[in-house]
Order: sequence, then C-alpha cells, then structure tokens
Amino acid sequence: MTARLMDGAALARQLAADTAERAARLASASGIRPCLAAVLVGEDPASVTYVRMKQRRSADAGFESRTLRLPASTTTSELVEAIAGLSADQAVHGILLQHPVPGHVDERAAFEAIAPAKDVDGVTMHSLAAMALGEPGFRSATPGGIIRLLDAYDVPLAGQHAVVIGRSPILGKPAGLLLLARNATVTFCHSKTRDLPAIVATADIVVAAVGKPEFVRGAWLKPGAVVIDAGYNAGNVGDVAAAEAAGVASLLTPVPGGVGPMTIAVLLAQTVDAAYQQVMEPASTG
Repeated sequence: MTARLMDGAALARQLAADTAERAARLASASGIRPCLAAVLVGEDPASVTYVRMKQRRSADAGFESRTLRLPASTTTSELVEAIAGLSADQAVHGILLQHPVPGHVDERAAFEAIAPAKDVDGVTMHSLAAMALGEPGFRSATPGGIIRLLDAYDVPLAGQHAVVIGRSPILGKPAGLLLLARNATVTFCHSKTRDLPAIVATADIVVAAVGKPEFVRGAWLKPGAVVIDAGYNAGNVGDVAAAEAAGVASLLTPVPGGVGPMTIAVLLAQTVDAAYQQVMEPASTG
C-alpha cells in the first residue's frame, strides 16, 4: 500500500479564491474591506516570517491588513490593553495574536482580550466552548483546516475511531472536539499516555499534534488509517515518520503542503465571515 497524499496547498488555493470573491462582494455592497489585525510581540524570526506571509495572503484576498508590533519587553497588561483597543475598533474585523508570546506574558489573558466576534483564529475560551457545544463561533484555524481536508477527501467521520496525539488548547483539544461533533469516537493521547503505540494501532484516523519530529512511527499505524500530520519541526519535518507511514496509511498529509496551508486559508475565510457579521448583519436587523 502507498498512501495517497492529501494536497492541502491545492485545497487552500480553492478556499483563498472563494474568500477573495466574498471579500469583493462585501466591498461592493458596503464599501468596506475585511480587516485583519495581527499582533506580534518581539522579533522571533519564525513569527515575523509567518506574520509577513499572512499579510501577503490578506492583500491577495483584497483585505485591509494591520500589524501591531510590540517589543519583547511588553507586559501582560500592556498586551491586553493593546488587544482590547483592537477589539473596540469598528474598522477591525478579525484579530490574530501571533503565538507563542514571550515567556513572561500570560498568553491566555492576552487571548481572552480578543472579542469573541473577532476571534478569527479560534483561540478564546468562548470559541473553545462553542466548538465543544456545537454553537455558532469560530473554529481554531488549524483544526478547522483539518476538518475541511478530511471532508475534501471524503473521509467518513461518523463511527470512526480518531486518536488525537496532543492536547494543545488551540490544536489537539479543538481538533478532538470537532471530530467528536461529527460523531467520531475520539481518544486524546499525550506525553503521559501509556502504551501509546497500542492505542494508535486501533485508530482509523490519527491526528499527530505532539510537536516532536517523526514521533509517530509507521509500525504503530493500523493498515489503511488516515494520518493527519499537524506538526512542523525544523527541517520541514512533521510529527509523523512520513516514509514509514506512507507504506501503511491510505491517506497522509505531507509536511509541508498538507495542514499548514489550510491554517492561513481558514483564518482568512473566518475573517470574511466576521466582517459580514459585523458589517452586514447589523444593517439587515437595524
């Protein structure tokens, strides 16, 4: 068996084209372009590169784009105040706090300063609760991209056993909640899970989000499993031993080109959603 690679880059391009079209329609109807504000604390090279990429993609989609750069010495209260200001700014429709932030900053407090209506990255407790309860809200961007990928490749979710390796509040946990909402049976695993290979061997769907290069081995996998590699490590290496997994899995996301492109595409799509809700829905009800 040779796994079919799931082309996240191609799907992201399709979503980006749809997003640009919707942004143009909004601008035509209202004279307002969606605005995404990115907040960057410090000068971490990877974060700087990522924010620039988001700026380019925003411009390509016809968005307004803002970047608020703050020094690495910024305190939690200063960051919360800055984000609260963006939350109150009616010209801003979506807010992204580039993470991780410097270690002395309370990241959770900063996330919670984002107004739920502008949480297009799906990082607040409000968004997590909405995903858990099946209520309206924004999905965490990477998990939302994973679900879109699974749907694009017609992967059945109902009744399937999904093993999520990782419990990050913006990746592992929401990925499991979204799978559960689609009637998958979900097992969460993490660094303290005993007999992890034996658990993975029972999975129809594996989501690797542990942050360790080539952590998941091909020998762990059930033949024919769908493997979503949500990791990105130095050297363009994912959390799955790709060469090994390719001989066992039926579908596999490559690194790069799998989950990564979908994250930004979902972020921008949800920014357009937010802009429509903030610009058009008040007008239709007022």
